Amino acid sequence: MSGQEIFVIIIVALLLFGAEKLPDIAKTVGKSMRDFKKATDEIRRELETSTSDIRKDLSDVSDSIRNDVTTFSDKITRDVNEVSETVKNDMNDITSEARQSVNEMTTEINNDVNEIKETIQKDVKESSENLKNDSNNISDGFYKEVND
Repeated sequence: MSGQEIFVIIIVALLLFGAEKLPDIAKTVGKSMRDFKKATDEIRRELETSTSDIRKDLSDVSDSIRNDVTTFSDKITRDVNEVSETVKNDMNDITSEARQSVNEMTTEINNDVNEIKETIQKDVKESSENLKNDSNNISDGFYKEVND
C-alpha cells in the first residue's frame, strides 16, 4: 500500500467512527493481530512437534532398514567369497590330481613304448640272426651239394 491509500483509509475511519473511538479500534485491531500471530505460532509449533515424532520414527525405520540391508549385503558377500574360495580350492585340487594322473600315465606310456621298442629291437636282432644262420646253413648246404 502506498502512503496515499493509507491516508484515505485513516480519513474514512475518522469519518465513520470518530476521533474518540479510533484509538480503541486500533488497540482492538492490534490485540487481534497479536492473538492471531500467537495462534499461528502455536499451530506451527504443534505441527512441528507432532511431525518431529513422525520424522524421528521415519528416520529410525530408515536407519533400521539401512542397517538390515547392509548386514544382509555383508553376509551375502562373505558367503559368495567363501563359496568362491571353496570352488577355487576344489578346482586346484582336481587340476592337481588330473596333472598328476596325466604325468603318471605319460610315464607309464613312455615306459611301455620303451619296452615295446626294446622287444621289437630284440626280436628284429634275433630274426636277423636267425635269417643269417638260415642263410649260412642254406649256403653251406648248397655248397655241399654242389661240391659233392
